[in-house]
Amino acid sequence: MNILHYSDVFSTRSAGAMVTAKSSEILTIKEVADFLKVTERTIYRLAAAKQIPAFKVGGSWRFSQTDIAEWIKQQAVDDRTTQKTPGTKKREKRSE
Repeated sequence: MNILHYSDVFSTRSAGAMVTAKSSEILTIKEVADFLKVTERTIYRLAAAKQIPAFKVGGSWRFSQTDIAEWIKQQAVDDRTTQKTPGTKKREKRSE
């Protein structure tokens, strides 16, 4: 079974030649959306809400490949630590 590493998946076209993300550390909204298999709108919302590491250049969102890779790893860690134990319910706050 072949397993692709996310750094092998990102790519951009430059002067008709394929350039891998290893040589292109900055990603666009479209590249991040394609990789995460979500809409560009979702990435815009995450970036604007500061829920995904991003920065703006001339009004356009950009993403560091390294930061996105770390963010993905952190999401997996967060998911494992917040999973409920089977048979338990999350406590709701009571308003008095």
